[in-house]
Amino acid sequence: MSRLTRALCAASAITLVGSETAFAQSQLPPIVVQTAPKTAKRIPATARATHPAAGTRATRHVASRPPVPSAPSAGGSLTVPTTAQATAAIERTPGAVAVVPDTQFKDGPANTIRDVLGWVPGVVTQPKSNIDNRVSIRGSGLTRNYGNRGINVYMDGIPINTSDGLFDLFEIDPAAYRYVEVFKGANALRFGANSLGGAINFVTPTGRDASAFDARFDAGSFGYVKSQFSTGGASGPYDWFVNGSAQREDGFRDHSSGNMERGSGNFGYRFSPDAETRFYINANTWRQRLPGELTKADALNAPRSADPEFVRQDQQRNIDSARLANKTTLRFGPTTVDLGIFTHQRHVDHPIYRYLDYTVADYGGFVRATDDRPIGGFRNRLVTGVNLFAGTMDYQEYDNPGNAVKGALLVNALQKSQNHSVYAENSFFVAPSVALIAGGQFMHAVRDQQDRFLSDGDQSGRRTWDIFSPKIGVLWDVDPTWQVFGNISRSAEVPTFDANKFTSPVTSNVDAQTATTYEIGTRGRRPDITWDLALYRAEIRNELQCLRTSPYSLCTVVNADRTVHQGVEAGLGVAFLKSAFVQEDRFWFNLAYTYNDFFFNGDARWGNNRLPGVSPHILRAEVLYKHPGGFYAGPNVEWMARAYFADNANSLTIDPYALLNFRIGYDAGPGWSGYVEARNLLDTRYISSTMTADIATAASALFNPGYGRAIYGGLRYRM
Repeated sequence: MSRLTRALCAASAITLVGSETAFAQSQLPPIVVQTAPKTAKRIPATARATHPAAGTRATRHVASRPPVPSAPSAGGSLTVPTTAQATAAIERTPGAVAVVPDTQFKDGPANTIRDVLGWVPGVVTQPKSNIDNRVSIRGSGLTRNYGNRGINVYMDGIPINTSDGLFDLFEIDPAAYRYVEVFKGANALRFGANSLGGAINFVTPTGRDASAFDARFDAGSFGYVKSQFSTGGASGPYDWFVNGSAQREDGFRDHSSGNMERGSGNFGYRFSPDAETRFYINANTWRQRLPGELTKADALNAPRSADPEFVRQDQQRNIDSARLANKTTLRFGPTTVDLGIFTHQRHVDHPIYRYLDYTVADYGGFVRATDDRPIGGFRNRLVTGVNLFAGTMDYQEYDNPGNAVKGALLVNALQKSQNHSVYAENSFFVAPSVALIAGGQFMHAVRDQQDRFLSDGDQSGRRTWDIFSPKIGVLWDVDPTWQVFGNISRSAEVPTFDANKFTSPVTSNVDAQTATTYEIGTRGRRPDITWDLALYRAEIRNELQCLRTSPYSLCTVVNADRTVHQGVEAGLGVAFLKSAFVQEDRFWFNLAYTYNDFFFNGDARWGNNRLPGVSPHILRAEVLYKHPGGFYAGPNVEWMARAYFADNANSLTIDPYALLNFRIGYDAGPGWSGYVEARNLLDTRYISSTMTADIATAASALFNPGYGRAIYGGLRYRM
């Protein structure tokens, strides 16, 4: 463990701080969530308890919506909306979206992306080892064996994907964010995003809504220790927020220990009520050993073991990254303009079956204008924007004879990416409660590779794509608590560099993935029930599949012909017992269900086989008791209800499983709070994720075993 890790852990251990779970938040599945904006002054717990609808896990507000003011509310920020403002804005979307407030994910370990998004229907998070997770929305990037793709990921509206489309999750520190926005599918057009999975935006607090001091200490099974602190404040036109965390974990499996330190901050200056600028800085370091995948038998019978070859080569993933960005917001009457620039620098030291050593330098800018005004007596809202994004990767591969030692140089290339887009989306209200929506995005993308290691032939090449993706939709506010929506959209994803194998200077062997998606749904909020339901069908051409073709090597990316992703995303929360023991206490039943029906559509080789990688049925359910004094407790289950395949041939399955968990805690607002959470109480053996192949056998090492029984606990103190 580094000195910084030890120092932060020790400091937090002294202050003994932990997780936030505001008791009055009745913990419904995170559909589209609204909570009151956070300020240093909070409503006392007893006062909040008199409003049982406020602050549930899926608190919602649906109404016939006037324009949301872009100016800061009293003391708020112009560049960063509050949770309430973000919820009101996202609910203008005619499709499945969610806002997840920090009060949901800070009531537990707050360690991985699964802790943040695990209760969002339609978002599949599959743990690999330690903090690493595969994240997929509607089957996006489902066969990625390393890294993630198919989702546009943002931090405060600024991209964290590499310029060719990949993203790493280690930079995501759940303890650092005020809320998280989820836009499924083409519903992310407001950012100019246009991928099958949509977009996820992690939003940090500002000094105008952050606690003056907030610190926590978490510890648990398999050597897990994490400490975190943050502080923020404002003085006249200035405000600031700084967050730091450090963690380590021995790991459930052999050869899976890791540690990381992450720091972030933002600094704002308000020129006037209509002009504000904000600077962002992030710095992260991650050191992680890799245990490798196992055969199905080994994953179930010896789940803590590592692949011996991974141990012999001491396979690792080590990343250092830094990000600097600026965002400025200007308001001109009914028009708000956001503009920004950013750069993201990474160094990856990655000994695997070969020793990968490369640096990534990404940079870009954006301009987005939102105009909300009446036209001919009808309300009209227009969003237009331009995104410019480019980067270079200085990439080398060496032989790894063992023990993470660099051998002979095998690959040396300079890779350059460009992704530039222009987009617009217009919402015209034909009635106060009905909006017709139309939009589209034009994308110009370039992948250029200069091969600097020519002894095995010249693999240089360049390819460009120009793709237009339209969208239409409708949004109906049936009443102030109920919405109905529908849309038809197209999406497109250009291959990442690891997918491009240039066979000549002007061609590559992989095409862009495109899809047409049809979606209908409803969401609503009543005093003691909240719901979210979306049904979709995506008809895909050239789906990008990442298939394991030989042991220990990276996957090979290929295009499937025609495939279909269709499914159901459903969330439900019901208060079924009130004042059972004391006045204003509640029992809540919470459910998040995802149905995945993914298959080849008349493929020449695979016919109508199921697509591999995910179970058709994924369910999470919880019964939670909430006491008005701040105490909460209850069991929850995670159920993968049906087996699924590891290969296109549908010859090898991953067995269904169910996990029983329990959590208990106390949070009455500012001051001390704490939790204890037990996971996989029955110590069930199961497979949490799989690599995918064309044809798999019992000897195929494709599987990552899930964690065994684990207990975590934490304390938190905030002012």
